Amino acid sequence: MTLLQSELPIARIGDLPVADAPEPVSGRAIHNSGFERKGRDFYATPSRVTEALLRHVKFRGPVWEPCCGDGAMSKVLSAHGHEVVSTDIVDRGFGTPGVDFLACREVPGNCRSIVTNPPYGDTGSQIGQSKSSVAMLGFLQHAMTLTDSVQGQLALLVRLQWIAGKRAADMMSAGPFSAVIVLTKRIQWFDMGEKTNTAQHHHAWVVFDHEHPAGQPPAMLFA
Repeated sequence: MTLLQSELPIARIGDLPVADAPEPVSGRAIHNSGFERKGRDFYATPSRVTEALLRHVKFRGPVWEPCCGDGAMSKVLSAHGHEVVSTDIVDRGFGTPGVDFLACREVPGNCRSIVTNPPYGDTGSQIGQSKSSVAMLGFLQHAMTLTDSVQGQLALLVRLQWIAGKRAADMMSAGPFSAVIVLTKRIQWFDMGEKTNTAQHHHAWVVFDHEHPAGQPPAMLFA
């Protein structure tokens, strides 16, 4: 990864156990908002969130968005000049549907980067969706293996408090963790006008790069 501000990380991720992960979904779980939840907890990522990432990081080669949903993130990446491969396990009218990220054993085409909003929240509100953040570790482990195979880059949007978990911290510290980009404004996942509740969680991008020198600490950035 090439950071546009500041510099970066550590060695290679080891042979860590991969947690059994549920079927990927296309959006993040959010707190109780007092309205009927969308199927599979699908909430499109606001464009400003992807813009915040691109202000700090320059990605190499084509980018794979494996949880593309309706294309919210892919469209921003494309608008910034990136060639984007968009897939999802669910058909939401954008990209290639029916692609299970956790079943993929290689990155598609010539992609060298993975950028996505992973599907695992904390609520377990849908059948088959794990309520444990351990599922997120399985997603990260798999994504790291895929990007390692092409000496590529990985950017995942996560809840800020998830980074503080011991297992998450251990896994990130064992890999080429190059940056954390903290979003100073909470993400509003939906708009119900006057009935919209204030967002409960802070989020951050965690960024990895398999080409960065070992031993350099990750950059701490804000957007």
